[in-house]
Amino acid sequence: MTQPKVGTPAALIPPAVLAEAGELARGAEVLPDGATGLARKLLEVQKAGRKLRVKLGIDPTSTDLHLGHAVVFRKLRRFQEFGHQVVLIIGGFTAQIGDPSGRNTTRPPLTAEQVAANAETYLNQMGIILDLEKTEVVNNASWLAPLDLNQLIKLASRVTANQLLAKEGFGDRLEKQLPVGFHELFYPLLQGYDSVAIQADVELGGTDQRFNILQGRELQPHYGLEPQIALLLPLLEGTDGVQKMSKSYNNYIGLKESPADMFGKCMRIPDELILKYFELATTLSGQEVDQIKAALNSGGNPKQAKEQLAHQIVAQYHNLEAAERAQEEWRRVHSQRLIPEDLPLHTVQAPTQLFRLIHEAKLAGSTSEAKRLVQEGAVRVDGDQVTDPLQEVPVPEPAGVVLQVGRRKFVRLVPTR
Repeated sequence: MTQPKVGTPAALIPPAVLAEAGELARGAEVLPDGATGLARKLLEVQKAGRKLRVKLGIDPTSTDLHLGHAVVFRKLRRFQEFGHQVVLIIGGFTAQIGDPSGRNTTRPPLTAEQVAANAETYLNQMGIILDLEKTEVVNNASWLAPLDLNQLIKLASRVTANQLLAKEGFGDRLEKQLPVGFHELFYPLLQGYDSVAIQADVELGGTDQRFNILQGRELQPHYGLEPQIALLLPLLEGTDGVQKMSKSYNNYIGLKESPADMFGKCMRIPDELILKYFELATTLSGQEVDQIKAALNSGGNPKQAKEQLAHQIVAQYHNLEAAERAQEEWRRVHSQRLIPEDLPLHTVQAPTQLFRLIHEAKLAGSTSEAKRLVQEGAVRVDGDQVTDPLQEVPVPEPAGVVLQVGRRKFVRLVPTR
């Protein structure tokens, strides 16, 4: 990898610059040289009379974002608050290849139309966090698509096949004798070339993007540019506390979820993740997070801290009033063991086995899951626990009966009118 030139000694960097770099680097791994390396870059651009150009590349591969995605968006917002220029790169070209990071299979390519549609939904959701009016939004298809074969060969000559195959995802697949598409080898190079095209000073990404972001540092000097700073953010575990947050693991908290669902899911995270969520998923300052940490370390109640966390997150993505209502409703259901108001309705046309009703009412993802929930004692009908999944539920009276699964899932079963 490119060796950075010797920069300004830390002792000669103004305290205000060190403080800004420390706040921007908080919770992240910064390469090279940590917050001091970022401070040197800040001082460099200050002397040049400009602001940092801070890059994030996103491949819009789906339509919904969650708190895990929002970690890097929140860090981008901190750079905006300090007056720096955020450059958001929509991977109109790279999304059609597919980022192999963290995958043990080749990602199915997307069409240009799919990318465009997904990108629009991404921007709508990112606008909750970023100031899009101050964000430079570009599409890497504008500079990658025109590259001719000579330019691609020149780009490829900047790296060896050994370096690319050393990438963790490729190495794992080769060891397991799984295929690696030749086109996938171009992905890190093209992401690195994005940094050349927009002249990035800093690139953000998750820790799974280490190889790709360092590839940008490697390429930039070949094009007469100073190598960018890599700012790597931890991957946020989901509500299960084990796997990274992902829709495929069903442990995610979506940015578009209702206040009640968002609040309830936040309350399900393990106690050991409370501080990490405050650090990575909220707008609280470092000092405020340190105060919460001190309170917990001195015997504070984790449940109260989680309520504060859930309230903070709902207020961020909805509003303060919605957060207050969600907290009040959660306390009604979970602390006082009351049934929530305004239950969704599910009509029952004929006597039906309990496990089928649970699945039909979308309180379980499958009939097998519904059976398991009943057998585990997680299901109540009008407050009475039922453990036989085959028990038949008759057509209810007009007032309906309440079907409850777990602590927070309810529907009112009503007859067909």
